[in-house]
Amino acid sequence: MIRQAIIPLAGLGTRLLPLTSVFAKELLPINGKPGVEYILDECFDAGIKEIIFIISKKKQIIKKYFYNDSFFKKMIRKKKDKRIIIEYKKILKYKKMIKFVYQNKPMGTGDAVYKAKKFIKDKYFLLLLPDDLIINKNCSKAMIKIFKRNNCSVMASMKVNKKTVNRWGIFSIKSKINISDFYIKDVIEKPDIKSAPSNRAIIGRYILPKKIFTKLKHQKKGKGEEIHITDSIRKLIYEGDKFIGHNFDGKYLDCGTMQGYINSSLEISKI
Repeated sequence: MIRQAIIPLAGLGTRLLPLTSVFAKELLPINGKPGVEYILDECFDAGIKEIIFIISKKKQIIKKYFYNDSFFKKMIRKKKDKRIIIEYKKILKYKKMIKFVYQNKPMGTGDAVYKAKKFIKDKYFLLLLPDDLIINKNCSKAMIKIFKRNNCSVMASMKVNKKTVNRWGIFSIKSKINISDFYIKDVIEKPDIKSAPSNRAIIGRYILPKKIFTKLKHQKKGKGEEIHITDSIRKLIYEGDKFIGHNFDGKYLDCGTMQGYINSSLEISKI
């Protein structure tokens, strides 16, 4: 059973400057709704019971968003606006699910995930990267179904332009399971075009085993002098752990760049 999710939110958001000079990128509105709430909705709908947010001291505004009770109570008394009441109830619902962990020095996704080690109770957990939105279909729910059938790790997959493989973790395929899923032979973090084993990329949804923490504990820095979760995944694959790549049905939106952020609002407004 997958009951817990980790969501790293401590990144600096430099690709969205100047907006992120004063505001957390995860709270920027996408079609009138904070981006992180799309991720929370996905988790809730997939049956997740507990969510671990990785933030930094510089991003306390994210915690304040969920702990601003006195402001909401005052506004509800004053305005008696039904919309505000509905929004506040939604925030309270998510607040009960969320724990906050701090990563004050940005050292990569692998380091962020390792910070949540003491909170993970089960053998497997869900990891979601908030820059990656997948709309129209719940990718996490689909991956959890695959996990239940196969009892092994699952990662979301999508074909990308070969010229952009150096932005992603890239898979090579061991064998196909069906039209949507395959066993992974290897994965390389941000390879150059010549050394990329394919153009199949990891998109920010993972079901990972708790034992990955033993790899992350000793993981050396990789590309960009960061600790990458992909490098620890690779070690587990080499030791015989099964990882399934899942070609998801939903539409992928990149919210981590300015153009992607703008396009995301336009796409979601069409739903």
